[in-house]
Amino acid sequence: MGRRKVLEGLERGVLTQPWRGVVVHASDLLKLPTRAAAALLAVGQPVTLSGATSLALHGISAAGDRDVHVTVPYSRRIRSRTGLIVHQGGFRDQDMIEIDGLAMFSIDRALADFLCDGDKRAAFAAVDEAMRGLPPDHCAKLRENVRDCLDDRRDRRGIHRALMLLDLATGKAESPPESVLRLIVVEAGFPAPEPQHEITAIDGRKLFVLDMAWPTRRIALEYDGFAAHEERRDYDLKRDEQMQGRGWVTVRAAAADLRDPSRLLTDLRSAFDRRSGRAA
Repeated sequence: MGRRKVLEGLERGVLTQPWRGVVVHASDLLKLPTRAAAALLAVGQPVTLSGATSLALHGISAAGDRDVHVTVPYSRRIRSRTGLIVHQGGFRDQDMIEIDGLAMFSIDRALADFLCDGDKRAAFAAVDEAMRGLPPDHCAKLRENVRDCLDDRRDRRGIHRALMLLDLATGKAESPPESVLRLIVVEAGFPAPEPQHEITAIDGRKLFVLDMAWPTRRIALEYDGFAAHEERRDYDLKRDEQMQGRGWVTVRAAAADLRDPSRLLTDLRSAFDRRSGRAA
């Protein structure tokens, strides 16, 4: 473009400079691949996209983060800046892959790091989402690969937490909020619930699928986090009545309960007490 046109573009707002030495079209700045490419250029080699950024580019929606995360070798002293978080760590060629021309950690390595040092809820939802829809053998292989990456980490901080979250993940949650809800319940001292528990008729027909359940206690936990639930309130009430007729207690959670779970946990403890099976 030439220096003059670049300066004109910056002055008019057509171009923007997210970090020193990098210029992008302002209209593309909201696109993660554009910000990721700009970050790689700004930091310079050797560098790889990592953490939440790598996971998001792998298609993991639970790992959303406006900042771009990169990792450089321990030998490089690169400072983070606004919107660009620089981590130091060891990595090998086999830890990286390239997607659309962008160097990033493989999903196994990215999950291992995120489980150690990412937001706990987002990290658990991310590994649960990565397992979703995988055949059992593929799910087991992903778990094994992530565990191997954890074993190879030079930085041992967060390993215990990472292993706990990895063991708790099932890949059966239908959305990241459902994964977060399961983590909240377990951390509150309740036994791990069975996700996507099916209720069947005598002849084997599937009647309902519960978000989470403790079948031996006949307690169900349903997440009503989407607007669609407003339209099916009557259906949910009727279903709860049918479940009650089958001897089940249904506890319902909403998006607000993820922020403040006190009401939810009180209702759940009450349900456990009624079934003479205390949580802890």
